[in-house]
This record gives sequence, structure tokens and C-alpha cells, in this order.
Amino acid sequence: MARLPVAPTKSNLLTMKEQLSIAQDGYDLLEQKREILVMELMQMVEKVKLLENDIEKQIDRAYPSLRNMFMTVGRNRTERVAKTVNYDYDIREKRVILAGMTFSTVSVELPRRKLAWSYLNSFADCDKVMIDFFELLRLLTEMASIRTIVWRLAKEVKKTQRRVNALDKQVIPQTRETKTYIESILEERERESIFVLKALKSRSGGSRKW
Repeated sequence: MARLPVAPTKSNLLTMKEQLSIAQDGYDLLEQKREILVMELMQMVEKVKLLENDIEKQIDRAYPSLRNMFMTVGRNRTERVAKTVNYDYDIREKRVILAGMTFSTVSVELPRRKLAWSYLNSFADCDKVMIDFFELLRLLTEMASIRTIVWRLAKEVKKTQRRVNALDKQVIPQTRETKTYIESILEERERESIFVLKALKSRSGGSRKW
């Protein structure tokens, strides 16, 4: 690891010590942040897995209900009934705080399960299809929201990991090596100064004696 191009002076030694302390503290904080983010990410991934299982189960319920409705009232009437359903929904930005950080995701407000036909024309199969598919839609929108958070968390984990690696593999070793180099130069200079002083004292003492 190449050391930093700085002059071996006492002021630069103090600067290197300060920078090394700051870098080490920064590394510890970033490593803690990374561990928390990874833990949050694993929890969100687990939620995704559970939600995927719920979606598969709901699909297994919803599509047989739709097939039964086709068999009961026919495709044409099923399509006419579907056109009377209120599909309006509202998508809003939602902010979620995880590991002390704010992440943006989406919140989907679904319409009420309300069909626009009279009581005499209603039937149980249609009600079941509507309930099953609205529940499936709710699960899918929840999945979209969680996946958005997972994507943003994973992106933040990668960014934090890059910063941790930069401190651990480059900044800290380079600063530490520069500090050690300056210390060795200053110690060598100090030994030389002591040697010179001793030599001068020796000469001075010998001259007075003579």
C-alpha cells in the first residue's frame, strides 16, 4: 500500500493520527450500519417469501372461482358483470423508516368491493370471484410495495459495503502506513540530533580540558 505524499513533519504526524482515528471511527459506524441494513433486508426478504406463498394460495382460490362463474352464468354475462366493478385506485408515495433511514415506496388504496347490479341479478359465485380477486389485488400491491423497499435496501447495503471496503482496504492502511513512516523519520531525526548534541558536548568538554 503506497503511503500518502506528505512531508514527514510533526504537524503532518498529528494530522495523520487525527485522520486515522476518524477513519477507524467511521469504519466502525459504517460496519454497524451495514449489519443493521443486512438484518433489515433479510427480514424484508422473509416477508416477500411469506407473501409469495400467500399470493400462490390466493391464486389457487381465485381462478377456480372464476371458472365456476364461467360455468354458472357464461363468459358473456361474466364480462358484463366485470364492467360494472369499480376498479379505481389511488397510488401514493409512502415513506418507511428502517435502520434510521427513510425509504420511499408506494401505497395503493384499493376501491371498495361494490358491484353495480340489483339484488335480483346478484349471485353467490360472482360475489366470491369479486372477493377473491380483490384480495389477490391487495396482496399484489403489498408485494409491489415490499419489493420496492427490498430493492432500495439492497442498493443501500451495496453502497455502504463499498464505503466500508474503501476504509478497510485503502484509507485506513494508507493512513496508518503514512503515520508509521513519519514516526520512523522523526525518530531517526531525533536520534541524529541526540548523537550530534552528544558529539558537540564531547568536543566542548575536551576543548575546555585542553
